[in-house]
Amino acid sequence: MSEEINDTTEREPRSAESRETQTRRKPWQPPSSLDAPKAPAGYKYRWIRESILNQEDKSNMSKRIREGFEPVRASDHPDFEAPTIEDGKHAGVIGVGGLILAKIPEEIIAERKAYYKQVNADTMEAVDSQLMRESNPVMPIEKPLRSSRTTFGSRNNEETSS
Repeated sequence: MSEEINDTTEREPRSAESRETQTRRKPWQPPSSLDAPKAPAGYKYRWIRESILNQEDKSNMSKRIREGFEPVRASDHPDFEAPTIEDGKHAGVIGVGGLILAKIPEEIIAERKAYYKQVNADTMEAVDSQLMRESNPVMPIEKPLRSSRTTFGSRNNEETSS
């Protein structure tokens, strides 16, 4: 009987059973024309407008370049099959339908978000200030509350169930 207990069977190690090694087939779906390769560390990829109705959009491209965007060349991703602009100023850049793929450092994205968040806060403060100027002592206007809170259930139900 002790011989049966010591008899071990050949088993695969538990690490071989992990989800990473068991890949499940993804269901078919139509391909996106805006698929992009994985961005390098520290960068994000964005599609930016280069032309509209076959008319070059110089002002948008100039603005985006000044913001810190850099066009992504197909040669940067030789293993990724991507549509490429064949001729003109942006020859060799990944592009489709008037859009080109551009990269931007994540630090600039964070700074840009902070800037627009501050612009929004300043605008709301100006709106509130303008509203408070219209206040009348006979019918005062209270400062608007700009926060929200979500709760589930009611407090009355909690008190009665206790």
